[in-house]
Amino acid sequence: MKTLVLEDQIKYDGTQLQPHWIYRNFNILGDAVVAFIGEVDVALDKMVDLTDVKEKEFIYSPLMLNFIVEHFDTNLELAIYRQRMLIVAVKEELEQYEIVVQRIGDDLYINRGKLSVSIATSSVLSTLIHIGLNIETEGTPVKTAGLNELGIKDISAFASNVMLSYKRELERIYEARCKVRGITVEG
Repeated sequence: MKTLVLEDQIKYDGTQLQPHWIYRNFNILGDAVVAFIGEVDVALDKMVDLTDVKEKEFIYSPLMLNFIVEHFDTNLELAIYRQRMLIVAVKEELEQYEIVVQRIGDDLYINRGKLSVSIATSSVLSTLIHIGLNIETEGTPVKTAGLNELGIKDISAFASNVMLSYKRELERIYEARCKVRGITVEG
């Protein structure tokens, strides 16, 4: 798992959630996660969450910390587990700041304000995850919380810590899989 925190701002509009976006734009081949800051404005026709589309719930934030993850397998259920693991990594990093965070599925809340947006999807050759964390909240369509108001100023360091935690968790899962002895059923 390769990681990269981008210095330049990128507006997230949903088109980034496609196979090889990371490779085409940043020359990182293979399983990877990149983090970047930027405005988020996803039109309904670019949204992956069909429930949000049916309910006409667009996504907007003036400034978010975005994570894009690509794994080169096509198992959507596994991608959703990974999405939840990344959300837990975010939650645990926030708790390092002694921030009380509530996780409901793949969403994070601070004092009933929604901090995150998140989706996992699959393509013909990979699975993709997007997680966005509000930094600023002005103009959002629902009650939100943001990293700025929580006192998190070094967004790049925060992003790096989250990605490192996610990467280490995946490595530990792989090691756990490799260290067990197989069993056979007798009878």
